[in-house]
Amino acid sequence: MKIDPFGGKYEVHWDSGGESYTDLSYGDGEANKFDLYVPADSSKENYGLVVYLHPGGFTSGDKSGDAKMLQWLCEKGYVAASINYTLFGEENPNANVYTQSVEIRESIPFVIAEAEKRRYHIDKMAVSGGSAGHALAMLYAYRDAAVSPVPVTMVFGAVGPFCFYLEDWINMGADPNHPNSIDPNEDYSGIAGLFSVMAGKQIAVDMFETGAYLEQVKDISAAMWIDENSVPTVCAYGAWDKVQAFSASKRLDSALTKYNIPHEYIVCEHSGHGLQNDNAKYAEYMEKICEYLNTYMPVE
Repeated sequence: MKIDPFGGKYEVHWDSGGESYTDLSYGDGEANKFDLYVPADSSKENYGLVVYLHPGGFTSGDKSGDAKMLQWLCEKGYVAASINYTLFGEENPNANVYTQSVEIRESIPFVIAEAEKRRYHIDKMAVSGGSAGHALAMLYAYRDAAVSPVPVTMVFGAVGPFCFYLEDWINMGADPNHPNSIDPNEDYSGIAGLFSVMAGKQIAVDMFETGAYLEQVKDISAAMWIDENSVPTVCAYGAWDKVQAFSASKRLDSALTKYNIPHEYIVCEHSGHGLQNDNAKYAEYMEKICEYLNTYMPVE
C-alpha cells in the first residue's frame, strides 16, 4: 500500500531493530536459501521464531519481498525468518506444492541452528505467510508440526489455498456448467491438469467421479490434516477472490470450529485476493495477529 491506513501503528524502525543475515543455505538447491532476522536484545534465555513465507502463486516471488514484515516481527522481540523454495516453471518443471512444502519442512532445523549459532535459543515457533506462502505455512502447521524441532504454537496468514475439493474450485473451471467457470464448454480436464501440476501426481478426469482424486491431493491439502491437536490460527480471506477458491476458506473455519481450535476467520467482504478494499477488516486481522502472538508466543 502506498497510503498507510493504520496511521503508523505498524511502522518499522529497523535502524535500532536488530540484525539481518541474508542468503543462508539450507540445502543444495539454488533456491534453498533463507534470511534470518535477530532482535537487538540478545540477552533473553529463550526466543520464539516466526517464519513468514512469501506469496507468488507457487511460481514467483522471493523472500526479500517480505523484509518489512520480518523486521516488524523482529522489532517485537522475535527471531524471524523468510525462506525461499523452488518455484514451478520452465526451469523447474518438477517443482510443485508438495515438493515446496517438503523444502520448508527440511529448512526449519537449519533456521533454528543458525539462530542458535548466534546465541538466540529457539524454544517455540509460529509459521505464517501470504497466498502461496500461507498455503505452505498451513501445511507445515497442520501436517508437519509433529516433526518440528520445536513446538509450533500458532499459524497465521492470508488468502492461502486451504483444500482441493473439486466443488470449491468453481472459479478455476471445476464446474463447466457454472457461469463463473473459466470455460463453460470445457470438461474436467483443465482442473485435473491443474491439480496434477500442483500435487505432482497424475489425476485423471474419472477420479473426480469416484473421489479417488482426494487421496492424490491429500499431501497438499491442509484441510485433511486438521484435528483436535491443531494449532491456534488467524486467517483472512477476500470474498471476491478470483485467484484461489474463497469457498475453500469456509472449510478452514468449519474444521477449526469442529475441533474447538482457537481461531480468527476474518472475511474481507469487498475485496479480492489482495484484501484491498476492507481497511477496517485488515486492521482487525493485524490486531488479531498481535493478540495471538501475545497469547500463544509471548516475548518473555
